[in-house]
Amino acid sequence: MVKAVVLDANALLMPFQFRLNLDREIARLLGDVPVFVPSSVLDELSGLEDADAQAAAALAAKYEVAQTDMCGDEGVVDVASRLSAAVVTNDRALISKLKSMRIPALRLRSGRYLVMVDTGTA
Repeated sequence: MVKAVVLDANALLMPFQFRLNLDREIARLLGDVPVFVPSSVLDELSGLEDADAQAAAALAAKYEVAQTDMCGDEGVVDVASRLSAAVVTNDRALISKLKSMRIPALRLRSGRYLVMVDTGTA
């Protein structure tokens, strides 16, 4: 059972690129679960200069930060594993890694809503 949700960098960009309401979509699929942003994702967003990345970094501030010493996708996987969390991402390589580790993933479908990726978890 999913106890929490972890957002990667491109999940935080979805509201600005696709006008997606992340909170509503997460609640629709998983109910009321806590949402976390790995510290590695905040580092990644702070290194980007475009307006969407700055808006995504501001959005990230409303969620709890989960500390990790790992960088990039490894940080997302680390936090998701520790928290028994699903990951919201559209990153194909990350989704593949999550599948191999049987960590639930949610991805954007049709630019309008989130769907659960079949990762072989019950």
